Amino acid sequence: MEQDKEGYYIAQVPQLKGCHTQARSLDELLERINEAIELCLEVYGEAMERSSI
Repeated sequence: MEQDKEGYYIAQVPQLKGCHTQARSLDELLERINEAIELCLEVYGEAMERSSI
């Protein structure tokens, strides 16, 4: 997590390609990154299922 010049907090999960988000507060950032992780895992899971068919 880091804060940009405009005051937004930014979080990313390097282990999940494309999994990142931003928010104005840390509380909101934590909610959003948890949601982003869930969505990324769902998408990657579906992609893995399709590739094994």
